[in-house]
Amino acid sequence: MSFSRYSILPGFWLSFGYSLFWLSFIVLLPLVGLILYSTHINSHQLVMILTDQRLLSALKLSFYTSFCASLMSSILGGFLAWNLIRYEFKGKKIIDSMIDLPLALPTAIAGIALTDLYAPNGLFGTILPFKVAYTPLGIILALIFVTIPFVIRTLQPVIKEFPPSLQEAAYTLGATRLQTFIYIFLPILFPAWLTGFSLSVARSLGEYGSVVFIAANIPYKTEILPILIVSKLDQFDYTSATVISLLMLLVSFSLLFFFNLFQKHFKPYRLILSTSQLSPFNIFQRNT
Repeated sequence: MSFSRYSILPGFWLSFGYSLFWLSFIVLLPLVGLILYSTHINSHQLVMILTDQRLLSALKLSFYTSFCASLMSSILGGFLAWNLIRYEFKGKKIIDSMIDLPLALPTAIAGIALTDLYAPNGLFGTILPFKVAYTPLGIILALIFVTIPFVIRTLQPVIKEFPPSLQEAAYTLGATRLQTFIYIFLPILFPAWLTGFSLSVARSLGEYGSVVFIAANIPYKTEILPILIVSKLDQFDYTSATVISLLMLLVSFSLLFFFNLFQKHFKPYRLILSTSQLSPFNIFQRNT
């Protein structure tokens, strides 16, 4: 590993080592401890825990709700980010500031509020013809609430730097709205959209506070992996809780690694930075 000889910050090696030490102490050390604790588990216990039907049901539900919520957050967040950047309307600053509210608000408060609204006797629960709370749909709703800021904040800088002249040039060259979206907008927005989607999936898989109330924690029906881990800890089953935690860690890391690898090698949708390549005529001509 080579670094530049001259740096803006003095004492680069000292500051780099100090930062690396605290990163290892805060992030890596607990993960290493989790792995070391799981080494005393024999193969029979490991197979029994991983093949438990309750764990498989929670794993399936976690994947299903996480991907559904992330997909909905990516779609709704994309529209909202576009409107906040491209249009001026009353209350825009208020809405823009409220986007970060799910990140600052304790997730337990969000879970209680959503449960009060969508419970069978709640404000919306009495109006809707279908049940939301205590169902997978309620879990998806809670996950959308906590993950949509990731998509919006990821897309906003890209949309802000997107020159409107590209859209006008595409229309001038005879492109339809669908062609403009596919050949002009999508190649530039896709990397940021994929990043927001992957962050939403990773966040959804580990979400607990906003889901614990609206899910009702019914085994085999509305029990997700984080709730199952807490349940095992309440039963003083530290072995099972450790194995499930390690499984979540491996799944989250694998998903993030896959999304980053896919984004790196999916060259048709990589962000183009050079001025010549960002020419409206060149982009439209290359993709058509």
